[in-house]
Amino acid sequence: MNRAVNPKAAQLVSLATARGVTVATAESCTGGMIAAAITDIAGSSAVFGYGFVTYANAAKADMLTVSIRVIEEHGAVSEPVARAMAEGALQRAGADYAIAVTGIAGPDGGSAGKPVGTVWFGLARRCGITHAERRVFPGDRTAIRAATVDHALDMLIMSIKGPDAEPNP
Repeated sequence: MNRAVNPKAAQLVSLATARGVTVATAESCTGGMIAAAITDIAGSSAVFGYGFVTYANAAKADMLTVSIRVIEEHGAVSEPVARAMAEGALQRAGADYAIAVTGIAGPDGGSAGKPVGTVWFGLARRCGITHAERRVFPGDRTAIRAATVDHALDMLIMSIKGPDAEPNP
């Protein structure tokens, strides 16, 4: 299969290489799509070593040490779970940065409080505070997952660039 290289993934690999940092991913709703975008880039092995696909709650607990109690209390699609996933990936991978995503890509599974398109992102840094944010993306499953990948790559790029960086268009 010949698919186009994601320009944001190319930018991420270039930036991480230049800064000498490593990244890891922890993915639920994207099922490895962020890791795939990164590893589509030649030379990505210099900055990317670990991608965790933790679709099931048990996988989040086993692979990323996310507390089952936290999942039961807040739901898999929540700020505490996204933070814990990112922190678990950072620790397990020994990376400098880790991005985590957990969401509802649809077409089913949404609710009034968590509609289809809801995605929580967690971004952990070796020398920093874990950041989390919620987005609600429009569209079908394919569009929601693609938007999630792009936003996760943007978050990594902005974090590696530092606090004074201009947002990506």
